Amino acid sequence: MVRRMTMELAVDVARATIQSCRDAGYQASAAVVDRTGVVQVVMRDTLANRFTLRAAEDKANAVILSGVDSSEFRANRQDIRPEINEIDGVLMMDGGVAIVAAGSIIGAVGVSGAPGGDKDELCARAGLESVQERLDFAD
Repeated sequence: MVRRMTMELAVDVARATIQSCRDAGYQASAAVVDRTGVVQVVMRDTLANRFTLRAAEDKANAVILSGVDSSEFRANRQDIRPEINEIDGVLMMDGGVAIVAAGSIIGAVGVSGAPGGDKDELCARAGLESVQERLDFAD
């Protein structure tokens, strides 16, 4: 069985991610992509600048490209970071987190707008926590 990202799940992840950033005092954008890197949902908080939209999507795509969270990809492959960042639609920075359902990557969430990729990643993880039970019991 192929596990897939539903629109409802993508919306819930993006909304919870943005709320987590808000609760921490950050204005950010969140992008949720499916397992092939196709955008399912993009949300921008009111005062987040427009550049956060693309950065969030590109961080999510880095997860799809590498199969690991973008922070892990960045840490493990500094040797190819300049080349990877030349690929259109991929940004090798912290802030992209895999969405895993029943052991399979079904997508990724990318965040941009907090003061540092580590904080973007915390927002993404909090967003995923809000749906973790649904992911754990996915068919």
